[in-house]
Amino acid sequence: MKISRISKQKRATSRYNIFLDDGNEESYGFSVDEDLLVEYHLHKGMTIEQSLIQTLKQQDTIHQSYRQAINYLGYRMRSRHEIKQYLSRKDVDPEHIDEIIVKLSDKGLIDDKEFADMFVRHRIQQSTKGPQLVKKELIVTKGIFNEIASEAIEQYTYDVQYSRAMNVAKKRMRRKSKHSFQRQIQQLQAALTRNGFAHSVIQDVVEECRSSFNDIDEEWEALSKHGKRLLRRYEGQLSGFTLQNKLREALYRQGFSMDNINNFLDENSVE
Repeated sequence: MKISRISKQKRATSRYNIFLDDGNEESYGFSVDEDLLVEYHLHKGMTIEQSLIQTLKQQDTIHQSYRQAINYLGYRMRSRHEIKQYLSRKDVDPEHIDEIIVKLSDKGLIDDKEFADMFVRHRIQQSTKGPQLVKKELIVTKGIFNEIASEAIEQYTYDVQYSRAMNVAKKRMRRKSKHSFQRQIQQLQAALTRNGFAHSVIQDVVEECRSSFNDIDEEWEALSKHGKRLLRRYEGQLSGFTLQNKLREALYRQGFSMDNINNFLDENSVE
């Protein structure tokens, strides 16, 4: 069997149709990408075996999937895991995926260490997430090995963490809140913990907030609001010492100091 004709496809500028002659008549055989045309030196009059045709078809399928991966990488850097997931969604044969990953890696187009370093730098610049949360993203979502993720996370120095965590704290503590200062501090600790900051950083940020954001007037306003609401709820049911204890217990659980609670009870003549 010989190649009788090679014609360029009209819509795909880098693809060619290969026509074959079996000695009786010419017919369409298969199509290949230009890279394979050059690599296998395909030309008119070339004798071609069926085994080579099958190899070319397989290699062409891999090559098209490889080009899809290249286009996917064109938007941003990707991890090996992301490329594998993408090609799987495109129904690429698993064996072909492995071959494509090796080829991309050999050409330096994917590098999980470089990806992890870039990912962490971006999170530091653009998000309020702490190192433990970012490390979890790398491992669970991006498929990065723990050792690589741990090394990348080292970019979160104490100073970087403190700066990021303090930005979160300032935004939260400057909000108008109906809660006691102690409750706000507890909520801040919980938020920083959820965001994945180191325990030592959280402690230092919280201590700074305790000394910088404790507004006496706001605290009294919040206490008065909660106290009066509770008083309306219980004064028809309770009285005297029982009512006082009920209010003290409820307000103390919300983080108000006992001195302020007693002042509130005195001011509102709760006896």
